Amino acid sequence: MGSLCAPVLLPLLLGLGAGAGAGWRSVAAEAAAVPTDKKPAAAGATAAPAEAVSWKPLFDGKTLTGWKSTDFSGRGEVKIKEGQILLETGYMTGITWTNLADLPRSNYEISLEAMRVDGSDFFCGLTFPLGKDYCSYIVGGWGGGVVGLSSIDGQDASQNDTTKYLNFQNNRWFLVRLRVTDAKIEAWIDADKMVDVTREEKTFSLRLEVESSKPLGICTWNTGAALRNLKLRRL
Repeated sequence: MGSLCAPVLLPLLLGLGAGAGAGWRSVAAEAAAVPTDKKPAAAGATAAPAEAVSWKPLFDGKTLTGWKSTDFSGRGEVKIKEGQILLETGYMTGITWTNLADLPRSNYEISLEAMRVDGSDFFCGLTFPLGKDYCSYIVGGWGGGVVGLSSIDGQDASQNDTTKYLNFQNNRWFLVRLRVTDAKIEAWIDADKMVDVTREEKTFSLRLEVESSKPLGICTWNTGAALRNLKLRRL
Protein backbone atom coordinates (compact mmCIF):
# COMPACT_ATOMS: atom_id res chain seq x y z
CA MET A 1 0.00 0.00 0.00
CA GLY A 2 3.00 2.31 0.40
CA SER A 3 2.58 5.54 2.34
CA LEU A 4 -1.23 5.55 2.31
CA CYS A 5 -1.87 2.62 4.66
CA ALA A 6 -0.61 1.56 8.03
CA PRO A 7 -1.55 -1.83 9.48
CA VAL A 8 -3.41 -1.19 12.69
CA LEU A 9 -4.40 -3.88 15.16
CA LEU A 10 -7.76 -2.91 16.61
CA PRO A 11 -10.15 -4.59 19.00
CA LEU A 12 -13.25 -5.66 17.13
CA LEU A 13 -16.77 -5.99 18.49
CA LEU A 14 -18.23 -8.54 16.14
CA GLY A 15 -21.46 -9.53 17.90
CA LEU A 16 -24.69 -8.71 16.18
CA GLY A 17 -25.81 -6.81 19.28
CA ALA A 18 -29.02 -4.87 18.92
CA GLY A 19 -29.54 -5.72 15.25
CA ALA A 20 -28.47 -7.97 12.44
CA GLY A 21 -25.19 -6.91 10.84
CA ALA A 22 -24.05 -4.54 13.59
CA GLY A 23 -20.54 -5.89 13.08
CA TRP A 24 -20.13 -3.63 10.04
CA ARG A 25 -19.69 -0.68 12.42
CA SER A 26 -17.81 -2.39 15.22
CA VAL A 27 -14.34 -0.83 14.88
CA ALA A 28 -13.75 1.92 17.47
CA ALA A 29 -14.15 5.47 16.16
CA GLU A 30 -10.60 6.36 17.10
CA ALA A 31 -9.16 4.06 14.43
CA ALA A 32 -6.28 5.90 12.83
CA ALA A 33 -7.19 6.67 9.21
CA VAL A 34 -4.46 7.71 6.81
CA PRO A 35 -5.28 10.67 4.48
CA THR A 36 -5.57 9.90 0.80
CA ASP A 37 -3.83 13.07 -0.37
CA LYS A 38 -1.87 12.41 -3.52
CA LYS A 39 1.82 11.65 -3.04
CA PRO A 40 4.54 10.46 -5.44
CA ALA A 41 4.43 6.70 -5.93
CA ALA A 42 7.19 4.80 -4.15
CA ALA A 43 9.85 3.18 -6.29
CA GLY A 44 8.69 -0.22 -7.47
CA ALA A 45 5.05 0.45 -6.55
CA THR A 46 2.49 -1.48 -8.58
CA ALA A 47 0.24 0.71 -10.71
CA ALA A 48 -3.28 -0.16 -11.82
CA PRO A 49 -3.34 -2.32 -14.96
CA ALA A 50 -2.94 -0.56 -18.31
CA GLU A 51 -5.99 0.19 -20.46
CA ALA A 52 -5.24 -2.55 -22.99
CA VAL A 53 -8.66 -4.16 -23.48
CA SER A 54 -11.92 -2.44 -24.37
CA TRP A 55 -14.27 -1.68 -21.49
CA LYS A 56 -17.99 -2.43 -21.64
CA PRO A 57 -20.24 0.14 -19.89
CA LEU A 58 -22.50 -1.28 -17.16
CA PHE A 59 -24.51 1.93 -16.79
CA ASP A 60 -25.93 4.04 -19.60
CA GLY A 61 -26.10 7.19 -17.47
CA LYS A 62 -29.87 7.44 -17.85
CA THR A 63 -31.60 4.25 -16.64
CA LEU A 64 -31.06 1.18 -14.45
CA THR A 65 -31.08 -1.08 -17.51
CA GLY A 66 -29.27 -4.29 -16.51
CA TRP A 67 -29.69 -3.52 -12.80
CA LYS A 68 -32.40 -3.69 -10.17
CA SER A 69 -32.74 -2.14 -6.73
CA THR A 70 -31.51 -4.76 -4.27
CA ASP A 71 -34.22 -6.17 -2.03
CA PHE A 72 -32.72 -5.13 1.32
CA SER A 73 -35.02 -4.64 4.28
CA GLY A 74 -35.15 -0.95 5.24
CA ARG A 75 -33.47 0.11 2.01
CA GLY A 76 -33.25 3.66 0.75
CA GLU A 77 -34.44 4.78 -2.66
CA VAL A 78 -32.34 4.27 -5.80
CA LYS A 79 -32.45 7.17 -8.26
CA ILE A 80 -30.77 8.27 -11.48
CA LYS A 81 -29.69 11.89 -11.67
CA GLU A 82 -27.20 13.74 -13.86
CA GLY A 83 -25.47 10.57 -15.05
CA GLN A 84 -25.18 9.11 -11.56
CA ILE A 85 -26.83 6.30 -9.62
CA LEU A 86 -27.86 7.68 -6.24
CA LEU A 87 -28.18 5.21 -3.35
CA GLU A 88 -30.11 7.08 -0.71
CA THR A 89 -29.49 6.42 2.96
CA GLY A 90 -31.24 3.39 4.41
CA TYR A 91 -30.34 0.40 6.53
CA MET A 92 -28.73 -0.99 3.39
CA THR A 93 -29.26 0.30 -0.15
CA GLY A 94 -27.89 -1.17 -3.35
CA ILE A 95 -28.19 -2.35 -6.93
CA THR A 96 -27.84 -5.88 -8.31
CA TRP A 97 -26.87 -6.87 -11.85
CA THR A 98 -29.52 -8.92 -13.66
CA ASN A 99 -27.85 -9.97 -16.93
CA LEU A 100 -26.22 -13.23 -15.85
CA ALA A 101 -25.33 -14.31 -19.39
CA ASP A 102 -22.92 -11.38 -19.77
CA LEU A 103 -21.19 -11.83 -16.41
CA PRO A 104 -17.77 -13.55 -16.36
CA ARG A 105 -16.77 -15.64 -13.36
CA SER A 106 -13.01 -15.02 -13.61
CA ASN A 107 -10.43 -13.10 -15.65
CA TYR A 108 -12.17 -9.74 -15.67
CA GLU A 109 -11.95 -6.25 -14.20
CA ILE A 110 -14.63 -3.92 -12.85
CA SER A 111 -14.17 -0.17 -12.52
CA LEU A 112 -16.43 2.54 -11.12
CA GLU A 113 -16.36 5.86 -9.35
CA ALA A 114 -18.03 6.09 -5.95
CA MET A 115 -18.67 8.96 -3.55
CA ARG A 116 -20.02 8.99 -0.01
CA VAL A 117 -22.72 11.67 0.04
CA ASP A 118 -23.74 11.38 3.66
CA GLY A 119 -23.22 9.01 6.57
CA SER A 120 -19.99 7.51 7.82
CA ASP A 121 -19.83 3.87 6.79
CA PHE A 122 -19.15 1.93 3.62
CA PHE A 123 -20.31 3.63 0.44
CA CYS A 124 -19.22 0.87 -1.93
CA GLY A 125 -19.68 -2.77 -1.02
CA LEU A 126 -18.86 -4.38 -4.36
CA THR A 127 -20.01 -8.01 -4.42
CA PHE A 128 -18.46 -10.02 -7.26
CA PRO A 129 -18.15 -13.60 -8.55
CA LEU A 130 -14.98 -15.67 -8.56
CA GLY A 131 -15.52 -19.13 -9.97
CA LYS A 132 -18.40 -20.75 -8.09
CA ASP A 133 -17.93 -18.44 -5.10
CA TYR A 134 -18.58 -14.79 -4.23
CA CYS A 135 -16.81 -12.12 -2.24
CA SER A 136 -17.20 -8.39 -1.48
CA TYR A 137 -14.73 -5.52 -1.81
CA ILE A 138 -15.63 -3.17 1.05
CA VAL A 139 -14.69 0.50 0.74
CA GLY A 140 -15.07 2.67 3.84
CA GLY A 141 -16.58 0.19 6.31
CA TRP A 142 -16.54 -0.22 10.09
CA GLY A 143 -17.00 3.43 10.95
CA GLY A 144 -15.72 4.82 7.66
CA GLY A 145 -12.13 3.77 7.05
CA VAL A 146 -11.79 0.01 6.49
CA VAL A 147 -10.90 -1.36 3.05
CA GLY A 148 -10.65 -5.07 2.33
CA LEU A 149 -12.33 -8.28 1.19
CA SER A 150 -15.24 -9.94 2.97
CA SER A 151 -14.70 -12.76 3.56
CA ILE A 152 -11.54 -14.88 3.32
CA ASP A 153 -11.45 -18.16 5.27
CA GLY A 154 -14.43 -16.90 7.25
CA GLN A 155 -12.75 -13.62 8.27
CA ASP A 156 -14.31 -10.38 7.04
CA ALA A 157 -12.68 -7.20 5.73
CA SER A 158 -11.87 -5.93 9.21
CA GLN A 159 -10.03 -9.11 10.23
CA ASN A 160 -8.05 -10.66 7.39
CA ASP A 161 -4.78 -9.96 5.57
CA THR A 162 -6.44 -7.49 3.18
CA THR A 163 -7.51 -5.09 5.97
CA LYS A 164 -6.33 -1.54 5.40
CA TYR A 165 -7.44 1.92 6.58
CA LEU A 166 -8.03 5.12 4.62
CA ASN A 167 -9.63 8.48 5.30
CA PHE A 168 -12.54 8.82 2.86
CA GLN A 169 -13.81 12.37 2.71
CA ASN A 170 -17.50 12.82 1.97
CA ASN A 171 -18.47 14.43 -1.34
CA ARG A 172 -15.29 13.34 -3.10
CA TRP A 173 -15.14 10.85 -5.94
CA PHE A 174 -12.90 7.79 -5.57
CA LEU A 175 -11.97 5.44 -8.40
CA VAL A 176 -12.67 1.84 -7.32
CA ARG A 177 -11.13 -0.93 -9.39
CA LEU A 178 -11.18 -4.71 -8.98
CA ARG A 179 -9.35 -7.39 -10.97
CA VAL A 180 -10.17 -11.12 -10.67
CA THR A 181 -8.02 -13.75 -12.37
CA ASP A 182 -7.69 -17.48 -11.89
CA ALA A 183 -4.63 -16.86 -9.72
CA LYS A 184 -5.50 -13.84 -7.56
CA ILE A 185 -7.69 -10.89 -6.63
CA GLU A 186 -6.34 -7.36 -6.88
CA ALA A 187 -8.04 -4.07 -6.09
CA TRP A 188 -7.24 -0.36 -6.13
CA ILE A 189 -8.53 2.93 -4.75
CA ASP A 190 -7.53 5.60 -7.24
CA ALA A 191 -3.99 4.57 -8.28
CA ASP A 192 -3.15 2.89 -4.98
CA LYS A 193 -3.18 -0.88 -4.71
CA MET A 194 -5.19 -2.03 -1.70
CA VAL A 195 -5.62 -5.78 -2.27
CA ASP A 196 -3.29 -8.39 -3.73
CA VAL A 197 -4.27 -11.87 -2.56
CA THR A 198 -3.83 -15.29 -4.17
CA ARG A 199 -6.87 -17.55 -4.51
CA GLU A 200 -5.05 -20.83 -3.94
CA GLU A 201 -5.88 -22.69 -0.71
CA LYS A 202 -8.35 -20.02 0.43
CA THR A 203 -12.11 -20.01 0.76
CA PHE A 204 -14.09 -16.92 -0.24
CA SER A 205 -17.58 -16.12 0.95
CA LEU A 206 -20.08 -13.35 1.68
CA ARG A 207 -21.42 -11.92 4.88
CA LEU A 208 -25.07 -12.85 5.27
CA GLU A 209 -26.19 -9.21 4.94
CA VAL A 210 -25.08 -8.94 1.30
CA GLU A 211 -26.35 -12.26 -0.07
CA SER A 212 -28.97 -10.32 -2.04
CA SER A 213 -26.18 -8.57 -3.98
CA LYS A 214 -25.25 -11.77 -5.85
CA PRO A 215 -24.10 -12.29 -8.53
CA LEU A 216 -22.81 -8.73 -8.89
CA GLY A 217 -23.90 -5.78 -6.82
CA ILE A 218 -22.97 -2.55 -5.10
CA CYS A 219 -24.42 -1.54 -1.75
CA THR A 220 -24.06 0.86 1.16
CA TRP A 221 -24.52 0.60 4.92
CA ASN A 222 -26.43 3.39 6.70
CA THR A 223 -24.85 5.74 4.17
CA GLY A 224 -25.87 7.69 1.08
CA ALA A 225 -23.69 7.30 -2.01
CA ALA A 226 -23.36 8.21 -5.68
CA LEU A 227 -21.97 5.96 -8.41
CA ARG A 228 -20.91 6.67 -11.97
CA ASN A 229 -18.81 5.30 -14.85
CA LEU A 230 -19.50 1.63 -14.07
CA LYS A 231 -17.76 -0.64 -16.56
CA LEU A 232 -16.33 -4.16 -17.03
CA ARG A 233 -13.77 -5.76 -19.28
CA ARG A 234 -12.73 -9.36 -19.85
CA LEU A 235 -9.03 -10.18 -19.62
